[in-house]
Amino acid sequence: MTFPLEAFTTVSAANPWTYAVFGGVGFAFGYTLEMAGFGDSRKLAAQFYFKDLTVFKVMFTAIAVAMTLLFGAVGLGLIDFSQVWVNPTYLGSGLVGGLIMGVGFIVGGFCPTTSLASASTGRIDGMLFMLGGFVGAFLFGETERYFDHWYNNAGYYGRLTLDQVLDIPAPALVLIIVLVALFLFWGGEQLERALARKDLSREPRLRRVGAMALAAAALGVLVLGSPSMDDRYHRLSFKRTEVIEQPGGKPLSVPRVYSADEMLGKRLAFTSPAEAFKARFQQAINPVYLDVRSEADYNLYHLVDSVNVPLDRLAGAVPSLLSEPPANTVFITIGNDEDAAVRAWKLLVASRVQNVYILEGGINRWIEVFGADDAPRQALANAGPDQLRYTFPAALGSRYKSCSPSPIEYEKLDFQARIVLQLKRDKSGGGCG
Repeated sequence: MTFPLEAFTTVSAANPWTYAVFGGVGFAFGYTLEMAGFGDSRKLAAQFYFKDLTVFKVMFTAIAVAMTLLFGAVGLGLIDFSQVWVNPTYLGSGLVGGLIMGVGFIVGGFCPTTSLASASTGRIDGMLFMLGGFVGAFLFGETERYFDHWYNNAGYYGRLTLDQVLDIPAPALVLIIVLVALFLFWGGEQLERALARKDLSREPRLRRVGAMALAAAALGVLVLGSPSMDDRYHRLSFKRTEVIEQPGGKPLSVPRVYSADEMLGKRLAFTSPAEAFKARFQQAINPVYLDVRSEADYNLYHLVDSVNVPLDRLAGAVPSLLSEPPANTVFITIGNDEDAAVRAWKLLVASRVQNVYILEGGINRWIEVFGADDAPRQALANAGPDQLRYTFPAALGSRYKSCSPSPIEYEKLDFQARIVLQLKRDKSGGGCG
């Protein structure tokens, strides 16, 4: 039995007109850089002497505006922030790389993107800086194997955002950052007046209007707040392909979209013990068995290589599950029956962890299918809901035979395939560099 693989084409391939949008955004970005003076290395370097803080003001304005618009859209339910690509945090290599780039910025007067803007207008220093960037990238590619382990593991925190670090709700953080930005803009102008003798008295009043509008928008984001877990759950949709038998013809594949409740009601979110067992031996997917039972039940009996995250602690584990595991990872939630596993599934999918399924019947059903040779064990007639229906003489964990069934013994075990692998979102980049 093989697992169906549902791959989604990228937006650009499905809608070629989006290339025109990408080109327009790139043109506007380059035009804005040049208009702000970012093609002049002297203007860029002047920020480090606090004589011209245009770079700081332009970049910080872009960050504040984009952040306000993004989380405003999140509050209105137009965007799911968990589906926005966030570059994984590598603290060690990030600090070293930032230091190298910062020194290069001071010495050369450019960052990679501004050097492109400068080179495109015929400036020789921009061309040479851009050429140096290409040479540096080549040397990095040729030597990276010597420090690959450190580069990919030093201070790795996965998908980490500032609201998680500071434990502040994202809408409140938006308002704080906008207010801090406006204060720093005012402070930066005082430095320019003092150190560069700049006359800013004739600056357009439109700046004040823009500052007030940005502060008002950030306040609006705070009022909107973030969608609750329940709101996110009910907004979910799942794409599946159903095969319809045609009388006298070839089967027809029909794409369908289901809500989260429909996925549960139609049992599409459940995977049988047989499918969950055989998933371990499929190259197409990488199963992670997420046992959400209590630590006591887990210690008594659990599947080999399963990970115990009790349901009451699962919410705290979501950030690590979102830290971009391999694209073929499938999470299978496991309870004694199905109640706790279903609640875990709802929490994970509402948090937009992809490829999550529920072990049908839980550990109790698993033991029924694979535990015939486990001895001694006894069935409990009076077991309550979502309780283990078997007693064991000792807490042997995964050392029972049924915890890791033989693939040879159960080679012909059949099942109805439910697991449909949905591909992770594409990476995207941004910023000056």
